[in-house]
Amino acid sequence: MEPPMDVLYAIYDGIPRQGPGSNAATRQAWSLLPDVPPSPGILDIGCGSGIQTLELARLSGGRIIALDNHQPYLDALQQRAASEQLAAHIETLNCSMDAMEFAPGSFDIIWSEGAIYIIGFERGLSVCQPLLKPGGFLVVSHITWLTADRSPELAQFWHDEGVTICTAAENVQRIEQAGYHCLAHFPLPQAAWWDEFYHLIEQKLPALRQTYRDDPERLAVVHNQQHEIDLYRMYADQYGYVFYVMRFIGDG
Repeated sequence: MEPPMDVLYAIYDGIPRQGPGSNAATRQAWSLLPDVPPSPGILDIGCGSGIQTLELARLSGGRIIALDNHQPYLDALQQRAASEQLAAHIETLNCSMDAMEFAPGSFDIIWSEGAIYIIGFERGLSVCQPLLKPGGFLVVSHITWLTADRSPELAQFWHDEGVTICTAAENVQRIEQAGYHCLAHFPLPQAAWWDEFYHLIEQKLPALRQTYRDDPERLAVVHNQQHEIDLYRMYADQYGYVFYVMRFIGDG
């Protein structure tokens, strides 16, 4: 059963990111793209409140469509883009990943930080491919096993969450089989989980426990979020987010 979205938004609203990341990691991934055309067309899928979208606008000078299905995130992004004189580079679109209707070959680059899991890694590769120009780039960060030694408790948690985790080598194989060339991959540092994400969420949870103290369904979601944070605190060496930088081989 899917958790109520209102409690998830209560947890994630008002913080810089809705998943692990950092501007430094975004810049590192960008630096690995060869031969980026001037003013590239970029699609940022599952952009959330768009802190990485703003960084991409600064890095690329291109035109970015920032896509998410939660309008308050898009509103926040538009406000920040205007305040940072980046509005001319960013267009927001309220749309699900499952409902994208762009013309084939619309983008030079498709970017997705911490969101591709929503439709699944392999399906994400497939959905994005026709939207890229031949030779275009797909850059995603995705949860990945970092060691062969895995806590059964940790593995069970992510299985119960419906998230399939593979090793980086397995993901590279899936990338190559899907018609891309994996140019590079690198793990996010643990600070990218804590500084702008887990630490800020953890500060919100005591108040949310009070808010939902008489609502067992929503209270369970809050407790589950704390459990997720606790697991990362214990087992951060075993898994993390990995950036995958890939190029669509295409026909060009």
